[in-house]
Amino acid sequence: MAINLQKGQRENIDAPKFTIGLGWDTNSSTTGTAFDLDASIFILDDQKKLVSDQHLVFYNNLKSPDGAVEHTGDNLTGAGDGDDEQIKIDLTTIDSKVAEICIVVTIHDADSRRQNFGQVRNSFVRIFDASSNEVILKYELEEDFSIETAVEFGRIYKREGKWKFEAVGMGMKGGLQDYLNKYQ
Repeated sequence: MAINLQKGQRENIDAPKFTIGLGWDTNSSTTGTAFDLDASIFILDDQKKLVSDQHLVFYNNLKSPDGAVEHTGDNLTGAGDGDDEQIKIDLTTIDSKVAEICIVVTIHDADSRRQNFGQVRNSFVRIFDASSNEVILKYELEEDFSIETAVEFGRIYKREGKWKFEAVGMGMKGGLQDYLNKYQ
């Protein structure tokens, strides 16, 4: 049975192989331009820095060097129900330097398109077991991010030999480059 988390809550992840599903719906844009939201995964060491440049997994780099983190591809429209983008995680093969996996969603070209997360609704992150498809946990963002163009949905981190998920829900005005600057 899935655990529904609130912002700031933490929960153990006992499945060694799982999928992160991210979903969202967009309001009808008054800007006349379609939305393109992008999921990115920052794979960090114990200093909260990227293990290497190849440890940023996103639409232009779909797999980590160790193969433990794999983005299934960019959804350019977000149309339809369910997950809009997915990332497969295999903790049995992850590099031993990895201490944290940060899950971020940004709006592509948000400034030029005059778009923000205030125009996005029904946003969620869920983690489900790769073998059984059973949902382990889900976190629905309920805040109105009226000026933010990027949101850290959650993070998976290692503490005392166990992997945990934290529902973060922290927005920022900026994009992928701003997170890259933060974690490089």
